Amino acid sequence: MFFRLLKYLFLVLLVVLLAGGIYVYRYAMARLAPRPSMLDSPTTFIGFNHIGISVLDLDEMIDFYREATDYEVVKRYIVKDNPAANQLFGRDSITYETAILQGPNMLLELTEFGDQTDTFITKMPPFGPGMTHTCYQGPADQPVYDKFEAAGAKILSRGDGPIGMSRASVSYAYGYDPEGNMMELEHMPEILIRMAIGKKWAEQHPMWMTQVALISPDVKRLTAYYEKILEIKPYRIGSYGPHPVIDDVVDLDNVTMDAAWFGMDTQGKKMELMQYTQPKTEAGKTPRKLTDLGYSFSIEVEDIQQEYERLRNAGVQFTSSPQKMQDFWMVFAQDPDGNVFSLRQIIDKNSLFSLKNM
Repeated sequence: MFFRLLKYLFLVLLVVLLAGGIYVYRYAMARLAPRPSMLDSPTTFIGFNHIGISVLDLDEMIDFYREATDYEVVKRYIVKDNPAANQLFGRDSITYETAILQGPNMLLELTEFGDQTDTFITKMPPFGPGMTHTCYQGPADQPVYDKFEAAGAKILSRGDGPIGMSRASVSYAYGYDPEGNMMELEHMPEILIRMAIGKKWAEQHPMWMTQVALISPDVKRLTAYYEKILEIKPYRIGSYGPHPVIDDVVDLDNVTMDAAWFGMDTQGKKMELMQYTQPKTEAGKTPRKLTDLGYSFSIEVEDIQQEYERLRNAGVQFTSSPQKMQDFWMVFAQDPDGNVFSLRQIIDKNSLFSLKNM
């Protein structure tokens, strides 16, 4: 009787382990299944070149992000009395200072503009509107949460650590940098890193950047807009919540949202579009200026003139024609929600600032 019971318990344990393994495998396969990405786009788009943050105190923000990410400043420069810069921003006498931090798969650019001295710092709420955050991702055993918290990030999420979102052991938290810019801190189990990122690459680069997150009062309109720009379809569309884990991550109750995701380039980079339905994402009260504090993003292209003409003919609103600045030809635009983005084409093909050389 004892051995029969022992055999029964062993079989039950085996079923549980197999079920868990199948779940993790299916979860990983769902993330890795063939899906539209920049590789499928007929455009000359390469992918995200950098995340930009317009800041109030450049030195303080450099110190914070260097400590939190271990990314190094690879270039720092001042722009003043530059006709090309005036054209780019659509303003006379534009002045700014930029620091470029080198991440393993894209750049982080911090820029302090000369007209921000009377600006007040505010925290971006999770439900937007606007570009609310980017995501820093790393292995579960080297949590980016701890690095950011130690650097002085103010954690938004409930509890005292990243929150598990699935039995596949992916965990998340939201936090704020010293100027109220929100970031997502994501931790990946080894099985997903092996299959989606590559263990060897992750061992060499224990923290990388993955996404642009745009929160919109009309996510269907914004999805259609970026489908037209990228010339690929979103790989996932859905409605989410209410769920206690989501509530804990964003520190709000009974959260519901609609969302869509576009696959970008390497290392799991994506564009995340969301519309909160509870609490409701409202439209922005004032039009965003290119120099306003907060996030922007840049897409690297192989032929900026071709893309400029294509998108201008499609109704995209650009501030100017492409201009030559520093290492790039570049041009700024704003989407229907006022989010700022740029197109960039590298001038020197051997430049360390090109995605192809990262």
